[in-house]
Amino acid sequence: MSTSRKKAQSKILVIDVGGSHVKCLLSGERTRRKFKSGPALTPQQMVDGVLEIVADWRFDVVSIGYPGVVNQGTPAREPHHLAPGWIGFDFETAFGRPVRIVNDAAMQALGSYRGGKMLFLGLGTGLGSALIVEGKIVAMELGHLRRSKRHDYEDLLGKRGYKRLGRKKWRRKVRAVVEGFSAALLPDEIVIGGGQADRLKKLPSHSRLGNNAAAFLGGFRLWDDTPNTYTDLS
Repeated sequence: MSTSRKKAQSKILVIDVGGSHVKCLLSGERTRRKFKSGPALTPQQMVDGVLEIVADWRFDVVSIGYPGVVNQGTPAREPHHLAPGWIGFDFETAFGRPVRIVNDAAMQALGSYRGGKMLFLGLGTGLGSALIVEGKIVAMELGHLRRSKRHDYEDLLGKRGYKRLGRKKWRRKVRAVVEGFSAALLPDEIVIGGGQADRLKKLPSHSRLGNNAAAFLGGFRLWDDTPNTYTDLS
């Protein structure tokens, strides 16, 4: 049997690490599993929690959507909303399987991608972002650009911003920021995802609503080694 054929039959476990929950899905399964995360979650606790809730699933490889900067397949900065210790952590040894790691927004972007140049913005605990150009991912950290002396875009559009501004003002801010990013980056389309996206009454122009399930599709696609399908340029 060819190597590509073996990869096609591999069972892929996708892990989406978020600021409030860690969610998992196995290729071939329909129901995802999850447990609570939070500011005290360490990488070892994440691994232990995952292995506990997927104990009856057999998997060959692992995809991880990481809520922070990823460089050459490994965390390059500690996450803002979790405990430290992620940089240098040996995920392959912890899981006992080959592991591919990508920024969480980039993983959802990959699962949402249809072609051309697409900007993904994830409205969640913070603000995730990624740009895909002809199948290649450029992971970005637009959320940490300064919007003002007191706030960056993550403070403005994430959960803290929603609570501070209120629904109507937050919606106006989202529209203005999305239009600004669109004018600067000139995407063919914009996908707005994340847990906060459902709070939008009307989407900005040239945008469509993402589906959080796309993160799992992106995790499956990480193991598609077709040329030009995935490149981590973060």
